Amino acid sequence: MDNILELKGIDKIYGDKVKTQVLFNIDLNIEKSSFNSIIGESGSGKSTLMNIMGTLDKPSNGDVIINGTNTTNLSRDEMAELRNETIGFIFQFHYLLPEFTVLENVLMPYRIKNGRVDKEAIDRAKYLIDKVELSKVKNNLSTNISGGQQQRAAIARALINNPSIILADEPTGNLDSETTDKAYRLLREINDEFKSTFIVITHDKKVAEKGDRIIEITDGKISTDIRRNI
Repeated sequence: MDNILELKGIDKIYGDKVKTQVLFNIDLNIEKSSFNSIIGESGSGKSTLMNIMGTLDKPSNGDVIINGTNTTNLSRDEMAELRNETIGFIFQFHYLLPEFTVLENVLMPYRIKNGRVDKEAIDRAKYLIDKVELSKVKNNLSTNISGGQQQRAAIARALINNPSIILADEPTGNLDSETTDKAYRLLREINDEFKSTFIVITHDKKVAEKGDRIIEITDGKISTDIRRNI
């Protein structure tokens, strides 16, 4: 299977006079259409790794290759374009804009990318909203839906530009166990239907076990890499 994301020799060091290294020589390949869990305790470096994967942060050393493009020498604008076209983000906090409806929030990444919203984009947004079972509240302000519904709206928003990679950082950290199970079933359905590559960052082993591959980060290094047959 082809790799959609490759990390080669990734180090991350913070500070100038007093240096703190949080990632050490990370080599990692992520295959297209796969569903991966990255697990680690707080402070292990997993969130730093996610930020580097998502081009939100740059490594101190090493290469990040996305869809065959080495991001090392890309300009800020080129990096932003690649990120917007290739990667969708789902965070622990949904970050929906409170003054907009669910539909408007889902369309926001498309509007940012294209400047305007056409009928095709609206139809796609409505399809995604239906997929996450929010059609009845699509015209509600984002503050007028439940926490679980807000997170599902964030999932639909992450998919609007049809990204190749979905990076999810503790996406169900604020949800109860029943809602968490529903959310992960939804993510797996999306993985099956759209063939998007999922990388889920979590500290919860029960959540991590929902992935086909479990990568554990300990003290800034890959300590375990297990592929599961599901």
